[in-house]
Amino acid sequence: MKEISLNDLRELPKDSYRLIDVRDEALASYGMLPGADHIDMEELKKEDNAVIGNIPKDKKLILYCQIGKKTKEAEDLPSLNGREYYSLEGGYMAYLQDELSKMEAGGEKQKKAEMSIRKKYHKQLFSRFAKACKTYKLINEGDHIAVCISGGKDSMLMAKLFQEIQTHRQVKFDVTFLVMDPGYNKENRQLIESNAKALGIPITIFESNIFDSVDNIEKSPCYICARMRRGFLYSKAKELGCNKIALGHHYDDVIETILMGMLQGGQIQTMMPKLHSTNFEGMELIRPMYFIRESDICAWRDYNELHFLQCACHFTETCSTCHTDGTTSSKRLETKKLIERLKKDNPFVESNIFRSVENVQLNTIIEYKKDGVRHNFLDEY
Repeated sequence: MKEISLNDLRELPKDSYRLIDVRDEALASYGMLPGADHIDMEELKKEDNAVIGNIPKDKKLILYCQIGKKTKEAEDLPSLNGREYYSLEGGYMAYLQDELSKMEAGGEKQKKAEMSIRKKYHKQLFSRFAKACKTYKLINEGDHIAVCISGGKDSMLMAKLFQEIQTHRQVKFDVTFLVMDPGYNKENRQLIESNAKALGIPITIFESNIFDSVDNIEKSPCYICARMRRGFLYSKAKELGCNKIALGHHYDDVIETILMGMLQGGQIQTMMPKLHSTNFEGMELIRPMYFIRESDICAWRDYNELHFLQCACHFTETCSTCHTDGTTSSKRLETKKLIERLKKDNPFVESNIFRSVENVQLNTIIEYKKDGVRHNFLDEY
């Protein structure tokens, strides 16, 4: 397939082409090139495609994926017969890199992002961050917290919220903004470093070979990868003198986990706001974004014209991206869509799911497990 660079694309008249995003829905929903249409590759392979059919034949079609590899599969597809089409060189990553090249450390991006946390999104973001910290006693005097940054919107915002809460000086604690490179490709690592620099986040990067270790694992590679990453983060954080690691899971992650556990795991469980490590003595995991809605995180990101990756792993182009707890994004996306459908009939469904694990009626539970031991209602009947 013929390629076109981002610079050459900008030389074309805007009305002479249409952008087509062929990535999977999870990636596309996280951010697309301005004005692009989304057509999943499987849909594009069909002979009749409504989106393509409605685009005038005199317009060029510019197809793009994540890093420019997947669009090569679109060569000679029936839906593209008789059309002039190109692959965007470097894909979505090329666009992100170009956007980041315009940022400067300590510049307007950082100032605007920080001011929006203090003003425009104070109630939605900082107030809920502070509420979770207070409600669940996540930050204590003398803590040294490793704020774990994956490169996505959630962890980057979490880092800025930690910087903000430190300025209030109600509790004295230290932070280390910790980034693990488990084998990122050059572009993904550069994206994380550029975002951190532009937002004024002083990151500490250490390397591991996790991606190489899970390369040949066929069953649940995302789950195994997530477990390994957690272990490496605990180990490095403890080495640096930290007693806690902070992860960027938010309110939507919590309710999706509850529902997924019931529908796909046959169990009732939740994503806890804090946990003692079972393998690293004296270490805790905290989730200070527990009350923050994903839609508000996205609103903050878009208001500040920031661009993050959903998943910076080098499998992104060839498989469903993973979530930070090891579940695949396809399962998360299915659950997210289910909650959206339920919301149409019951606007309180999200808060009800969240509150369900706060209002467990033990007298109506047939059986439960605590510390690996099963307890049946007949034991005390």
